[in-house]
Amino acid sequence: MPLFSSRKPEEEVVHEPVPEKRQSHSLFGSRHRSPSPTRTARTSTTTTSSRHSGMLSPPPLPTKRTFGHGNTANPDVDPSILQARERVMQAETAERDADRALEAARVRVREARAEVKRLELEAAEEARRAKIKQYHAREVSKRGKQLGRHDV
Repeated sequence: MPLFSSRKPEEEVVHEPVPEKRQSHSLFGSRHRSPSPTRTARTSTTTTSSRHSGMLSPPPLPTKRTFGHGNTANPDVDPSILQARERVMQAETAERDADRALEAARVRVREARAEVKRLELEAAEEARRAKIKQYHAREVSKRGKQLGRHDV
């Protein structure tokens, strides 16, 4: 047996007799008014229970509930809800700012590492050139030591 079924209850329309109203002289009433139509009530029966939905009338207008906090923009929302919503929005903004700052820091770290690597390569190149220069200086020195046969 399924948990949720889409059975529609059987509906019966029952006409209820309206008691005769005696005509009176009232502030808003009139003696020459036509009688109102007969009232009808709907009774729906289901397999488990029977419900009486009452007189047919338009649905009541929703009443505005205000919390007395002076919020003219949206009087239906409780001030604690507004405050919580504001805090959540501030936290989201702070997270976005933190994400931007973190990304900026990561970029700076990448740039710094690239600079260090460039400096290391530059130092290695200078060391290579220095070795070459040292080799050539040694060669020149050897040749220079051979001079001096004609030294006074």
